[in-house]
Amino acid sequence: MRKTIMIYGAGAAGLLAAMKLCRDHEVIVVDKERNIGQKLLIAGKGGLNITNHAEIQDLLPKYIPEGFLDESLRENDTLAFRSWLEQNGIPTYTGSSGKVFPEKGNNSKSILQNFKKKLQAAGVEFRMKSRFAGFNTELKPQIETKGVDESAEADYHIFALGGASWPQTGSDGSWLEQFRNAGFAILPLEASNCGVNIQWPESISRFHTGKPLKNISISFKDKSSKGEAVLTETGLEGYALYPLIPLIREGLNKNETVIIELDLKPNSSVEQLKLKLSGKNIKPQKYAEALNLNPLQMALAKALTSKETYLNSLEFAAAIKKLPLKIESLRPIEEAISSVGGLAVTELNSDFSLVRNPNLFAIGEMTNWDAPTGGFLLQACYSMACRVSRAIEERNQ
Repeated sequence: MRKTIMIYGAGAAGLLAAMKLCRDHEVIVVDKERNIGQKLLIAGKGGLNITNHAEIQDLLPKYIPEGFLDESLRENDTLAFRSWLEQNGIPTYTGSSGKVFPEKGNNSKSILQNFKKKLQAAGVEFRMKSRFAGFNTELKPQIETKGVDESAEADYHIFALGGASWPQTGSDGSWLEQFRNAGFAILPLEASNCGVNIQWPESISRFHTGKPLKNISISFKDKSSKGEAVLTETGLEGYALYPLIPLIREGLNKNETVIIELDLKPNSSVEQLKLKLSGKNIKPQKYAEALNLNPLQMALAKALTSKETYLNSLEFAAAIKKLPLKIESLRPIEEAISSVGGLAVTELNSDFSLVRNPNLFAIGEMTNWDAPTGGFLLQACYSMACRVSRAIEERNQ
């Protein structure tokens, strides 16, 4: 039986839900912006990393809180997402790092055009420049269009209202107040997959801002991450850092002193590095050549070690494996790739319907889960959209 389904939010999660449901139901997409998929357009400027090659045993640990997304990810994993994309005219390939991208000829803009064309052909109605305006006393969603509020008439309602990263795309977290006023448990939105603030010594900030650190590893507590990062005026940002942000954020929120360790040579052991310097009476000016350190790495090593350590070649070899960097704070949420917080997971059933009204669902970044970049964010949006689609289908059998 065809049902009317209203989806609030024309970002990744909302559009994927619409794509999954439009064949069998009347779908209405509501969004306060003029155009669909604004964040996807920005995210894809450097190449749209749409999912990841990770198999399920490696995929599940990428997400927190533990277990929250397991069922949806198992049912619709990365292979299922890629197969679905292929069926919709978007073939993909795996990059060297395991990240999955659309094949040449497909970019964010063309994919959005593809989705919109298919949705319109299926009869999906887009109500742009309209916004979710809260709930009435019966927990029925309200929509505001040109200053006029009206009740949203539908059998099911799917909220995909986003977080607060990249607010210029419309993802500004303005929905939090409406949900909070309706009595839902709401957590503050915080930055994730973002840079950190570090007080660099002048020898670093003056001469090395904007330079990349390649093939490094960053560690904090019991977690390490390899990759690249960029030295900024305010600190550090990049893919090697992002997987550590949840732990860093937790420490900062507890007012702990957060010190990460930078390994400039993650593919060499301390013993191997010492061997390159031992027995040669190597002086500091020869460290760079002996250990293949570039000027930025040497500057960091000198700035972040004591004079005694710097002058002792064997101590220096060990030190460049764990250079300490004190984190002052995270960069603002407006600069973050994604955000965490929002609707508490305790408000949701396993199919992402709301405990207080199972005809209402919430998916995507507006719910309190987290994952690193690398295709894992869009993958979760797809898996959640599929789980909601299945829940609605099961209720109508």
